[in-house]
Amino acid sequence: MGVLSPQYGSLVPSQAQQALTTNYLNFAGAGGVNFSQQYLPEIYEAEVERYGNRTIGGFLRMVGAEMPMMSDQVVWSEQNRLHVSYDGCGLNADGYSIILPAGVTNTVYNNQTVVIMDTNNPAFTVKCIVGASTANANAIAGAAAIPVGASFMCYPYTQAFVSGAAAAAIAVGRLKVFVYGSEWAKGQVGPATTTTGESIQPNLTTFTNSPVIIRDRYAVSGSDTAQIGWVEVATEDGQSGYLWYLKAEGETRLRFEDYLEMGMVEGELMTALSGFDVNSAELYGFTAAIGAAGIQGKGTEGLFAAINNGGNVLSGYAGSLQDFDSVLENLDTQGAIEENMLFLDRKTELLFDNMLAQQNSYGAGGTSYGVFENSEDMALNLGFSGFRRGSYDFYKTSWKYLNDASLRGGSSNFVNGDNIDGVLIPAGTSTVYDQLLGTNIRRPFLHVRYRASQADDRRMKSWLTGSVGGAATSTLDAMEVNFLSERCLCTQARNNFVMFVA
Repeated sequence: MGVLSPQYGSLVPSQAQQALTTNYLNFAGAGGVNFSQQYLPEIYEAEVERYGNRTIGGFLRMVGAEMPMMSDQVVWSEQNRLHVSYDGCGLNADGYSIILPAGVTNTVYNNQTVVIMDTNNPAFTVKCIVGASTANANAIAGAAAIPVGASFMCYPYTQAFVSGAAAAAIAVGRLKVFVYGSEWAKGQVGPATTTTGESIQPNLTTFTNSPVIIRDRYAVSGSDTAQIGWVEVATEDGQSGYLWYLKAEGETRLRFEDYLEMGMVEGELMTALSGFDVNSAELYGFTAAIGAAGIQGKGTEGLFAAINNGGNVLSGYAGSLQDFDSVLENLDTQGAIEENMLFLDRKTELLFDNMLAQQNSYGAGGTSYGVFENSEDMALNLGFSGFRRGSYDFYKTSWKYLNDASLRGGSSNFVNGDNIDGVLIPAGTSTVYDQLLGTNIRRPFLHVRYRASQADDRRMKSWLTGSVGGAATSTLDAMEVNFLSERCLCTQARNNFVMFVA
């Protein structure tokens, strides 16, 4: 009778925890037998959320809206200022001629009254009447109309020449001139009706932006989908439970949703300086490639680019009330919108808190608590969510996008990663002329337009491809989750926006 080797059953488990020769297991036994795997490490099912909520989305949902569009371009028009004013003017040596900056067309006509100020000399303010003759002020009556050009004549009310002397020229770029009214003699003919320039036609400033296509993809092979490993998670979008291989797909979706917002904030329009001729490209989708990589793009104007191009930029805000009052003075010269929102990084937010806390003198030992419902128990609550200064209301909040270390926030040594410290955004809506609708409409100052029609909604698309996970679109042994959106940001009335930079 043959002998079976090895003989099974030779290892006899002991009924007690005793080290005997009959129950000894060789961890590195012959034939590759290794029983050490019975001592696997203890595995925690739940993820440790060491970075908390990692998403930065929500900014545009707080300040704007999303609306569909059907074209490759969105066009809107904004009103210009109501009153006639010229900056950067100069005075000719004759003491009368106001020289307009290059490229500016004159719309001032005879008998209008103007104020002339010198930005280098606050005490210099001269009020004049406009005419075409250089002889004297009395020659204005019945004088020929002022031709459209780069200069016009001004005759002071209280002195012989604008500058006080005939040959005292003032350099171009120093004078500001604005019209405050007019003066006419009895029985005089009014402004000429046939002369170009004596009827001021309102001009609209037109802005455009184009959507960009944002895409991302997640893929998992068919073999990996068969090896199921469960992980208990609590996702940033409020869901909780167990996920297996789709855990990574969920993070890809969250990251893509952040890209939708970041692209609207950081977007930049391409110019000819980027390496190819933008003007020769088609309206949408460049025909020219960038370098050997074959990358195509055209860019879109995001929030930061829009503020830099027509908005207001405050550099070096140090937390003083005087610095902030300069913002208010500038807002007065713009739309003077009463309610505004401040989205700040942590450093600048604390500067605002300190600035506001210093304005209250109640309390003992320098601790201010009078503003906190006069409660001493609340003395250490030095955070302000809103305040009023002058005729403006401000609502302050921390913008996570500027604090995140992987984005524009601080690096590992807590140094601010970029020079943008925050933005001021006007609340409410604006009235603009929509070129497509052909009418005036009211829209939030900041809103997103996305491509959509009855055939396809490209606000946020996702679809499966491959041959795994229910998809059967190709022979690829994998499941691919595709994400796509086509959108752009409309920053209307950007002259009311303020960006704080270091």
